[in-house]
Amino acid sequence: MNFPTPPGRFDRRDLRPSELAQPESLLHTYAWMQLARTGDNRILDLFRQGLIKGTVTGGQGNEGLIVPLALLADKAVDVVSFSHRDFGGHLIWSGHLGEHLCQYFANGGSPTKGREGNIHHGDPANRSLPMISHLGVMLSNVIGATDSQRRLGRPAVGFAFFGDGSSSTGDVHESLNLAALLPVPVIFVIENNGYAYSTPVEEQFVSSSLFERARGYGMEGFAMDCRDPAVVLDTLAAAIGRVRASGRPLLIEAHTYRLRGHAAYDTCDYMKPGEADALAAQDPLPRFRARLAAAGHGAALDAIDAEVGAFVEATIKAALAVPPISPAGMEADVYAPTPAPRPWLPATGAEAAGPVTMAQALNLGLRKILRERPESLVLGQDIGAYGGAFKVTDGLLAEFGRPRVLNTPICESACTGYAIGLAANGHRAVEEFQFADFSTEATTQIVLNAATYHFRSGRSCPVVFRFPCGGGLTFGSFHSQELEVPFLSFPGLKALYPSNPQDAFNALLAAYEDDNPVILFEHKALYRRGRHPLRWDPGYRDVWQPRRVRSGTFATLVTYGEMLLAAGEACAYFEEEYERSFDLFDLRALSPLRLDAIQESLARTGRLVVLHEGRRTHGFGAELVARLVESGFSGLRAPPLRIAALDLPVPFAPELEAVYRPNRDRIIETITAWMG
Repeated sequence: MNFPTPPGRFDRRDLRPSELAQPESLLHTYAWMQLARTGDNRILDLFRQGLIKGTVTGGQGNEGLIVPLALLADKAVDVVSFSHRDFGGHLIWSGHLGEHLCQYFANGGSPTKGREGNIHHGDPANRSLPMISHLGVMLSNVIGATDSQRRLGRPAVGFAFFGDGSSSTGDVHESLNLAALLPVPVIFVIENNGYAYSTPVEEQFVSSSLFERARGYGMEGFAMDCRDPAVVLDTLAAAIGRVRASGRPLLIEAHTYRLRGHAAYDTCDYMKPGEADALAAQDPLPRFRARLAAAGHGAALDAIDAEVGAFVEATIKAALAVPPISPAGMEADVYAPTPAPRPWLPATGAEAAGPVTMAQALNLGLRKILRERPESLVLGQDIGAYGGAFKVTDGLLAEFGRPRVLNTPICESACTGYAIGLAANGHRAVEEFQFADFSTEATTQIVLNAATYHFRSGRSCPVVFRFPCGGGLTFGSFHSQELEVPFLSFPGLKALYPSNPQDAFNALLAAYEDDNPVILFEHKALYRRGRHPLRWDPGYRDVWQPRRVRSGTFATLVTYGEMLLAAGEACAYFEEEYERSFDLFDLRALSPLRLDAIQESLARTGRLVVLHEGRRTHGFGAELVARLVESGFSGLRAPPLRIAALDLPVPFAPELEAVYRPNRDRIIETITAWMG
């Protein structure tokens, strides 16, 4: 983009602790604060003129915190995730003012291609992680990316921002605990401006000293008033130095000043009489300017103000002239492009062991990944010495050690956010959920953060989520769910569901090397359902395509997971008793769906049966039927048939669960009635 050249003083985006006593450093800080304030004010004006859509959340009054911190951070190695009021931090960290303005204008110069909301953008290539609106969620992303930097030998510090309001969320607790436990050097900053939207702090907390929570996590914590940027510079420089040297996290409660409402539409009528005027009197920017002017820098300040004003106006003019955004490429960018295959060694680890169970095949796949891919790690609850709830990770900790195999506390959301942060910085995690059901605790991280990462930022998010799922083992409603429908209704996730040890091994490798978040559904009843040979398969990526298991002429039957075994038995029955043969397909990949071979089969047979363990209403079979029938309806010889579980919570007693989920006999009965 053809934006005006910034004033020369803005070429420098850093301050060193040794320079802080120099007048030039304070003037430099003032210049960036003035640029942030002027930009925020003009953004509000442009919003009121209808030139900016959505809404805007101003950082007026927050500059005394964010500008010193961003100047002191090492932008070459550190990690950050800015919050709603940190426009000044975005300006300092990277990019031209014009690029940031184009994000607000949502035009052709938008860093997110107009796909992400105002100030939600980041710069993940430079370790500024793009935020989402679900407050508290981003803290664990910073932990992951910072830990990734440290694993690469870089002395990084992470900076994670959240408000007094979001400090009440469970994600904040999970993240503080995780960072202290690992440990990871992240500075957590509570931007306490006295209000969560309109709710004052006295209605949020019993104790008003939020920093005191740090003691419960075994980390340092302190409060800091942000009225005087010079004091903030000194305080932050010392704190950053301690964290960088110790490798341990720190919690800062930064008292800032929200000079405007929560967002542009906020009328602030909930404030007490005179409260807004009292806050304005504490505004750090004019107080800082007055101090510098009294020290004899009036002319320099006037020059800065003039330069900033002219630069901002010229940049606004240039940004407004940028052409509108094009919708081209939106669908293609939901997923990151398919990468080249990894240079796997042609062995599985089972060559001398003979046939293996699915659990053993997955264990061998994890060993292969950890042994051959240095950027990999495995994490989850009880996966260390215990070997996981289903012993899939048995022996991994002993062979590869704690840095590569992480036994985590019970914090599904923070662990998933940690894995996302690792992925954003080049590491690749395989996260085991003890049961698929518990993944609902991490829904926001999976479906709104990881799944959207490439679409909104252009950065890939390669992470594998292992979901032990399915019923038949009398575990009840909270350990037996089939969750493909709720998760895959959100775009951006890939999913594989193997039905045998070879496919499980292949699927783990294929999922690991994909540049997108992949859910690996693993039916618990298959973990030890017989033993099968395992070989190195150069075509392991074929697991992304359906596999024809049986050939027939009467109908096309599509299923996946454990239901494939029951379907195979039913097909054998119909062939023997009715001389009716079925084309039986193991779907394997649930997302993205690649149905060409199945559509060709349906065109030949004219009859479709879809079988799955999940519930019938809103079930995955409905999507399969719609996809297959909408392009081949005229060739059907019978209505499509869906066979699925009853529309109930998963019952516990074996007699009840046997009725709830499909089995061989019910499949046969249902198809027989349909045939008649």
